[in-house]
Amino acid sequence: MVALINVSNRLPVTIANTIKPSSGGLVSALEGYRKTHDFMWVGWSGGPVDSPRRQRELAEELKSRFGYHPLFISQQDIEAYYTGFSNSSLWPLLHYLPSYSRFDHNWFEAYKKVNFVFAENIAELAEKDALVWVHDYHLMLLPRLLHELRPDLRIGYFLHTPFPSYEIFRCHPNRQELLEGLLGADLIGFHTSGYLRHFRSTVLRLLGRESRINTIAGKGHDVTIGVYPISIPTDKFLQKMTSAAYSRHLEEYRRAYAGKKVVIGVERLDYTKGVPRRLEAIEAFLKRTGRKDVVFIFINVPSRESVPAYQALRREIEHKVSRINGNFASIGNIPVHFIHQSVNFSRLCALYTLADVAMVTPLVDGMNLVAKEYLICKPDGDGVLILSEFAGAAQELPQASIVNPYDTAQMARALENALNRTPEERQKRLAPMRRRILRYNAQRWAGDFIADLAGVDKSVEKGAGARTIDPQYFPPLAAEGRWAFFLDYDGTLSDLRKNPPDAYPSRRLHDLFDRMAHVPNLTVFLLSGRMREDMDQWFDGYGFHLIAEHGYYYRPPTSETWAPVIPGIDLEWKERVLDILLQYSDTTPGSFVEQKAASLVWHYVNAEPEFGGWKAQQLVVELQEMLSNLPVRIHHGRKIVEVHSIFINKGVVCSQLKPSLLFDHALYAGDDETDETMFDHAGEGDLSIKVGPGDTAARYCVSSPQAMQQLLARFLVYHPVRRTE
Repeated sequence: MVALINVSNRLPVTIANTIKPSSGGLVSALEGYRKTHDFMWVGWSGGPVDSPRRQRELAEELKSRFGYHPLFISQQDIEAYYTGFSNSSLWPLLHYLPSYSRFDHNWFEAYKKVNFVFAENIAELAEKDALVWVHDYHLMLLPRLLHELRPDLRIGYFLHTPFPSYEIFRCHPNRQELLEGLLGADLIGFHTSGYLRHFRSTVLRLLGRESRINTIAGKGHDVTIGVYPISIPTDKFLQKMTSAAYSRHLEEYRRAYAGKKVVIGVERLDYTKGVPRRLEAIEAFLKRTGRKDVVFIFINVPSRESVPAYQALRREIEHKVSRINGNFASIGNIPVHFIHQSVNFSRLCALYTLADVAMVTPLVDGMNLVAKEYLICKPDGDGVLILSEFAGAAQELPQASIVNPYDTAQMARALENALNRTPEERQKRLAPMRRRILRYNAQRWAGDFIADLAGVDKSVEKGAGARTIDPQYFPPLAAEGRWAFFLDYDGTLSDLRKNPPDAYPSRRLHDLFDRMAHVPNLTVFLLSGRMREDMDQWFDGYGFHLIAEHGYYYRPPTSETWAPVIPGIDLEWKERVLDILLQYSDTTPGSFVEQKAASLVWHYVNAEPEFGGWKAQQLVVELQEMLSNLPVRIHHGRKIVEVHSIFINKGVVCSQLKPSLLFDHALYAGDDETDETMFDHAGEGDLSIKVGPGDTAARYCVSSPQAMQQLLARFLVYHPVRRTE
């Protein structure tokens, strides 16, 4: 039986003197998986529990009764991680309200700490190859942390909020860590294609990672992305509508509101829900029509009452409700009924059924299930849904009366129109929406996501014909004898950087170089597209052979002088090419030209990604036409377009230097097209390794520069360094 671990910020229980289970949509959606999977739910217990004895008692009871594994988190950490970072920093930004967002370094430290607690517990609990489904913005770092601890797990992540545009998300100080955390997942799900599009755009612009419509190349593995519009547990609503309590409440409300048109709104009390603007629209509607037969029932469930922004929102709503009722109430009618408390399930279903109109007008909402709840509770199809165009549900429910929640006049007109529709028109528009919800319910949503997660291929090939190396163990490196390493630098041993000078060797890489320098019978060649000055500054003192500008210059370890590998190469073409590259640099903000002795490089890593890529394609075409009869090669690499002589490449260097060397085995490692000529020189006893994705002539591949470093470190296990006194 396949193991399935569901992970949310909080377990669906309320713990007091007894444990009371919750019955939300996610619980209902996953109920069937207890029979088909080895099921477990991991989450915060929901409150401070300081006594170790009480923690053990609760853990045993939750496991035996529900299959839940509680995490006990201190009140201080919860305030910083949940109230602070999650709800005061992330929540408003994800909902396009950066002015509400607050940032505190200590909040993020707590967020990291709690996410790591989740990761450690899940890594210990999970069986091999288990499915792990992580939910929502409280746990954005968890997929990466868990992937590092347990790479065998299939990790899914679903975001229950919107994902905003790049221009909004980039405001967050921890934007890069959050994105890297999410990209540890194997599958990431969103409510709508718009949120998915924003995520791809943000990953491209902040991390520089290209993507396809359903895949993003991650570090070490590809990440599948998809659209999974969440729904409601329809069976639960249909069953409740057959109960005696529901019938009793419905009859009670029909008597209370006889002769009235009822308009309902249900939401948590939150600034994203647009309640003040909805009240302004109602006020405009009442002024325009003067109707006395309409009752507005607003159920605002209390939320985050300790947060000042929510306290201010409640005061604003209460003030507006008082003003409307003061201006438009009569002896027999109070227009707005503001209910600041929860309503039990049977009463809520009865109110949905009674209501002639539902106003669901958030300023922005990931999906909004109230719209779907209202529709499922209208079995006769007689009702009107007024729905914000900025709710995710608007994409699924086009037959609703779609409005802009910022346009109060439009909402007032939509309300008037809704109340004046004929029964035939109401039924014609509501029926197809209700059928959609009956077909695609919460169980179907969960089933689609879990099926796609189970189908994730954990053995992604990184190159055509290349076999993936496990850096932890690769026996061929144990071969004895004399070795020669031909190693590219940028993208192979070090991550590519937006600013090339920032790619200097890390302390870890310097330590690796130092150990390699003391291995007997090992000769190391560092080959790079960089200029001689960079190579001298970064790699001097190790006794390595240095090759600069992709093979134009060579400096042996016994000399401080650089010399061309092939003297007398024709470079007269450079002046013509430089003029073209400078023109493209002038018209592409963020790009620049790097002039080397034997090549010219146009960098667009800092340009707007899509515009820069489009300009690069134009540049390549223009250069190909202009330079077709000249002895040059045009290389379009990672955020660069480089022009260099056809007589210069890393393969030529290998041809020139290998005859003078004495070695039994060679290792060739590179990451892009400029390294392919080097792989052609690998013999039967040699290793050729491509770093990163893409087609290659190399025999093997690894996922990243970090994996390549691990592989080289593994070499030192079999070839101990020479000890010096």
